[in-house]
Amino acid sequence: MKSIVPIKGKVKFVITLDSGVWIFDDRKIDLTTFFEEGSVLKDELEEYTKAVSKHWSREIQEGATYPPTLKTEKKYEKERILTGTFAMPFSPFLKNAEPLQSASHIMVETDTGEYRFEIDQADELLLGFSSNGKPLKEDGPIHILFKDGSNKDEPIKRVKAFRLE
Repeated sequence: MKSIVPIKGKVKFVITLDSGVWIFDDRKIDLTTFFEEGSVLKDELEEYTKAVSKHWSREIQEGATYPPTLKTEKKYEKERILTGTFAMPFSPFLKNAEPLQSASHIMVETDTGEYRFEIDQADELLLGFSSNGKPLKEDGPIHILFKDGSNKDEPIKRVKAFRLE
């Protein structure tokens, strides 16, 4: 169970993170473009509205048939997943664990030591889980990257757990 990483300590709910299923999550971030595009995360509601609008416009213009472009879009998405480098934002998982009022720090436990972050920095952390379409088995299961890209060449590796203090 080396791929399971718990969030424990001063939380209402101890939860476990399984990076093996994140490839199917819509919240994943493509790291090949994320740092070049100014590190802007998209608003989920805005993205959903745009996607629905695009689909609606397509149906109005072309009818409710499936044009050949949909097949190529699906093929491109599959290829992108099989060859991409991805990460997940950390803050939604932390919110689900519901930190206690007394929690002020996040301790990241790794094979080589511990890293300490203020709880307010959770929005700045990304959890890398895939490199070139492959899970991070050698030095994973996850890597911690900062949204500003300051450690993208040397992320925090071999993460075993998150502990709130």
